[in-house]
Amino acid sequence: MLSLTDIRVRRDQRLILQLEQLTLAGDQLTVILGHNGSGKSTLMNLLARQIAPDQGRITLRGEPLHNLSQRRFARQVAFLPQRLPDVAGLTVRELIRLGRFPWRGLLGRWNREDRQQVEQAMRQTDIVHHGDHLLDLLSGGERQRAWIAMLLAQQAPLLLLDEPTSALDLSHQYELLALLRRLRQEAGRGVVAILHDVNLACRFADRIIALKQGRLFFDGAPRQLQSASLLSELYDIDIDLIPYRQQWIATVA
Repeated sequence: MLSLTDIRVRRDQRLILQLEQLTLAGDQLTVILGHNGSGKSTLMNLLARQIAPDQGRITLRGEPLHNLSQRRFARQVAFLPQRLPDVAGLTVRELIRLGRFPWRGLLGRWNREDRQQVEQAMRQTDIVHHGDHLLDLLSGGERQRAWIAMLLAQQAPLLLLDEPTSALDLSHQYELLALLRRLRQEAGRGVVAILHDVNLACRFADRIIALKQGRLFFDGAPRQLQSASLLSELYDIDIDLIPYRQQWIATVA
């Protein structure tokens, strides 16, 4: 679905991202890993059209990304940034309703499908009981789930999530990743997410992309990354793998 070719991104005369060729399928849960400063958020912002590369080409279904109107792009790609914008005064339900904008516009008639998509998204993210609460008054994790519900209501076939588990407790981290996997399996929606937890990534992802110093370090199935030497090289720290319930868990040596 999304394809990047000969990508270069520079900041202050420094090359911070360099990718020769990368294609992201629209039917997988892809996790991006890497240490801080490895280029993960830069890559995500390129995919979400938040920034443009200094060199290279990005296409969506074969069409150059810059050719798409904002509304056409939003019908195909939904994006959750790492730093959420301020939406003072909105209730949770009002925020989630914004996800229907690409389909209805400002003056479009609100219909039954819109209401169903909003309510379904709230159920999927366990936020129904907060529907009439002001977003400002919720905890960080609750706000995060409300924003994810807005993306689900948007009904775009591809979701881009920059550190979606950062404000969630352990239980909701697992629930969110399980939900994203179900969306891929049952609804055929693609997901690309930045995570910091290697074990979560290996448990839920179909594909893992790892960046190091702005370059592609690894691209493959989770089981292929479950190597102490590979993980130690990726993070520049000694990492061991321990067996647990027929799986391997990465731990700092």
